[in-house]
Amino acid sequence: MEIWQILLLIFVGVFAGWLNVMAGGGSLLTVPLMLFMDIPAPIANGTNRIAILAQNITAVYTFYRKGFSDIKLGLSLSLFASIGAVAGAWFGVHLDGVWFNRILAVVMILVMIVMATGKPITQDKSQQTQPVKNNPVKNKVLGHLCMVAAGFWGGLIQIGVGFIFMPILHRVMGFNLIQVNMYKVFIILNYTIIALFIFASQLQLLWWAGLGLALGNSIGGWYGAHTTIHKGEAWIKTVLYITLSAFIIKLLFF
Repeated sequence: MEIWQILLLIFVGVFAGWLNVMAGGGSLLTVPLMLFMDIPAPIANGTNRIAILAQNITAVYTFYRKGFSDIKLGLSLSLFASIGAVAGAWFGVHLDGVWFNRILAVVMILVMIVMATGKPITQDKSQQTQPVKNNPVKNKVLGHLCMVAAGFWGGLIQIGVGFIFMPILHRVMGFNLIQVNMYKVFIILNYTIIALFIFASQLQLLWWAGLGLALGNSIGGWYGAHTTIHKGEAWIKTVLYITLSAFIIKLLFF
């Protein structure tokens, strides 16, 4: 690849990493960019996982340093998500075409409806900025089962997977949106290791492109974790709804 292409991937990766941690949809910037560079869709899909892995390592570490971690529950949720991710990745190595854009748009519409409706989760403001240990967890069994489906989508395409994890963790399991992002990046980190291995074993990934994206995504992921903690839940919702609306319009009409 040309040097300017690597630099462009780094630049776009910064915003994509921030967006992925805050809400989701960063891969809707990075994957089309690689397609524009004439990289075949399955290879772009797999190469993007290199950046996703680096981004979530940075985000998980940042949350941990700030006192936001729950390794026990995070690992159990990751295990169920990884089961789905294995199946999704095996399909993903052969995925091509544009029809998944319409499917993704429908998923985003459903996610927006779920996130915007239903009974609000009442929590005092101090609870939103405290570590999550000892907080009550709703619907553990259902939440774990939903992780299998979310992991399948993550293994298959990855694009927009944050929009699927957020209502599961928020509405089903009862976490506030700061906690949601903490669990989300931890789960995605774990299943991405498995998905990346499957893609790398089946396809010739572009590691230089992936490393360029990884650098940008890592910077964005670090900043996204800080933004999540310092700005709070209301700000995350604003970013989420704006991002969802923009991507739905793009996927359906452009």
